[in-house]
Amino acid sequence: MFRIDSIVNKFRISYFLFAVLLCATFVSIFVYAETRMEQDLIKARLLQQLELSQEKEGELAVYVADPGIKIYRYDTAPEDLKTMADDKVQETSVTVNTKTGTTRTNLHFFAYQQNKQKFILTYLEDREMVLANYPVLAIFEHLEDIFANALRVAVILSLLIAIIFSQLSSKQITKPLLDLKQAVENDHQNLTELTHLPSEVGVLARAIDQKNHKLEQYLKREQLFTGDVSHELRTPLTIIMGASEVLASQLASDHYLSEFTERISTTAKETSEIISALLLLSRAPEKLDAPQTSINNIAVNELERLKYLLRYKTVTYTVVAEQEYSANVRPELLKMALGNLIKNAFQYTDDGEVKVTIDAEKITVTDTGLGIPESMMPLLYERFERLDQQNDSTPLSTDLLADDYASYKVEGTGLGLSIVQRIMTHMGWQLTHQANTTGGSTFSIYYK
Repeated sequence: MFRIDSIVNKFRISYFLFAVLLCATFVSIFVYAETRMEQDLIKARLLQQLELSQEKEGELAVYVADPGIKIYRYDTAPEDLKTMADDKVQETSVTVNTKTGTTRTNLHFFAYQQNKQKFILTYLEDREMVLANYPVLAIFEHLEDIFANALRVAVILSLLIAIIFSQLSSKQITKPLLDLKQAVENDHQNLTELTHLPSEVGVLARAIDQKNHKLEQYLKREQLFTGDVSHELRTPLTIIMGASEVLASQLASDHYLSEFTERISTTAKETSEIISALLLLSRAPEKLDAPQTSINNIAVNELERLKYLLRYKTVTYTVVAEQEYSANVRPELLKMALGNLIKNAFQYTDDGEVKVTIDAEKITVTDTGLGIPESMMPLLYERFERLDQQNDSTPLSTDLLADDYASYKVEGTGLGLSIVQRIMTHMGWQLTHQANTTGGSTFSIYYK
């Protein structure tokens, strides 16, 4: 398939256009030179004939000289010639009668001032006449044919050479770029060889090599940091979970205190799962296994886990799914992504409903909360960007919502949607947002 944006094709088109322009230039020069030479020869011949006719016939209104020459005194010339004629030889196409019928030929003419008398000199072009009576013009016509044929061959050969040369040269010019592309695709195995080239490709290879080195160092530091943090946090989390189990066994008879120990144990387990998910995000996607995971179960569990955020709100929540849906994904990553969306919906909804809808291609989280102002849309998935809300126990009215997106303090860091977007990119899924006409937001995770 021919692509105009390909560098190789751009080289080929450039060579071809250059050849076309060059040929057009030479053709134009040839046509101009041929025309001027023909005009000068005709003009000289007609002036010579005017002088001969005056010497032989004296002063007449019209001089006729065979073959094809007719000289008019200006006042007796046809009106159309008077209109068009000037001191330069011009050419027009006319129809003439011959023995075999009518034919189209060229009429050459120009105006000439002799003393106080003005003439219009004309010459009707006919090859047989030229050959028989005007040997100079006959030689010129013969040479003109030779040069015209040679020029046609030269133009065709030039274009063919341009096509062949563009094919060969474009491959040679782009070969270093293709080598650079192959080196980058092969994990930079041959990139070091290209960095020693003195050409622009060498400069580009060195820039890529330096950037890759910085990225590798950055990724290595990030992986080491994530690994170190997870290792250091697992030990205290294990201690917390063990202590909470011991405490729960000793406070089994105290229902009030048992609820707190259960919260401690649950939070510690959730933190451990978050650490596992962060470790998975630090690994390359192709190195992760993707087991069959139930989307319905994770959605229900996340709603139950986060329902404490609705303790003082008149908000209902539900999962809508026609059947059991599943996807090939690590459950830790799906849980973190869906949990962040549900958490945001719970936190920013004071009244109404939060609904999780699951179908064969997407997971949708819809709320009737505050929604997202238009000014924040460009920064929706940026880190540390969030709605700033002020502490106020007064419920929000509809008018107040339009002016100020704040009635209470929502704890958070502004990382939730950024993490969800990162997980989507990691898994090759898509996250979209749509504002609801009745208020609130709808986030959709397309997993197929």
